[in-house]
Amino acid sequence: MSKNRMKMLMELYWAFLRIGGLTFGGGLAMLPMLEYELVNKKKWIEESELLDCYAIGQCTPGIIAVNTATFVGYKKEKILGGIFSTLGMVTPSLIIITIISMFLREFMDNVWLQHALMGIRGVVCALMINTVINLGKKSLLNMRAWIFAIVVFLFAYLLGVPTVFLVIAAAVTSIVLDKMESRKGGEHGR
Repeated sequence: MSKNRMKMLMELYWAFLRIGGLTFGGGLAMLPMLEYELVNKKKWIEESELLDCYAIGQCTPGIIAVNTATFVGYKKEKILGGIFSTLGMVTPSLIIITIISMFLREFMDNVWLQHALMGIRGVVCALMINTVINLGKKSLLNMRAWIFAIVVFLFAYLLGVPTVFLVIAAAVTSIVLDKMESRKGGEHGR
């Protein structure tokens, strides 16, 4: 294995180790950090690619953040990149869970920890709202996107439809609508 490839694999590992170790609240809460680290700082992928990876990661079995790390790593360095990125993402969780499990009783009764976690939850919510607003500005560029966003939100929030079904339904519907529009456009050209 070349030095350059090993260096890139280690960069993938350390980047995802930082992301996995410094974010709380799951996949959506990691999105700002993923965007900063992978799109803005490292320039490994475009923002639209990150959103695609994230959407695919949400539809596939497993944890969204781990799936996203795997996809980005695979894009950079194929199978080994996926492995190193995934290992980087899960290492902090494995370490933290191991430590917490050893001292679970002491952690659960600690008032300071409970207050700290409550504060962290508030920050995570604010970061998630900021991320949703920024993604909306960049993704909701036409009326169809707005309609999809509103309909999917209503189905998810009010009816509890699993996101995997909503993403698949939105993709299929969009493909069908594009085909209908292209046929309609072809008929007008005659």
